[in-house]
Amino acid sequence: MDEAVRGYIDAIPAGHRPLFDRLHQLILAAYPGAAIVLSYKLPTYKVGSRRLYVGAWKHGVSIYGWQQGCDAGFTARHPELKTSTGTIRLRPEDAAGIPDEELRDLVRSALAPPVKSRAGELTPRAQPGQAGPDRTTP
Repeated sequence: MDEAVRGYIDAIPAGHRPLFDRLHQLILAAYPGAAIVLSYKLPTYKVGSRRLYVGAWKHGVSIYGWQQGCDAGFTARHPELKTSTGTIRLRPEDAAGIPDEELRDLVRSALAPPVKSRAGELTPRAQPGQAGPDRTTP
């Protein structure tokens, strides 16, 4: 991890650091070879062509950067969270009720490489347990 990323992480307020560390560890457990760089002034986890940005803010931690349909159903299961396209805002009190397995599925889905459809187009990887006409089950 480069010094810019280390400096960002070291500056995270103590109240949000455990949540950031939890996400950091889950990402690296799912993708041990992920490169971690600072991009858009945020820690960014790079796996192939995929990127996942994790930033600490006054509310807690936000996760950014996945393609539509690549959140493993996370946002649908947590309508109480503040979200927008490709963004989830997690407050420490909200994250406390979310099991690691759900966050791990979100990370895996967000950083999974795209698959080729039968037509040869790259599409997001199917969500766990879902297969469609042009997708394969992971």
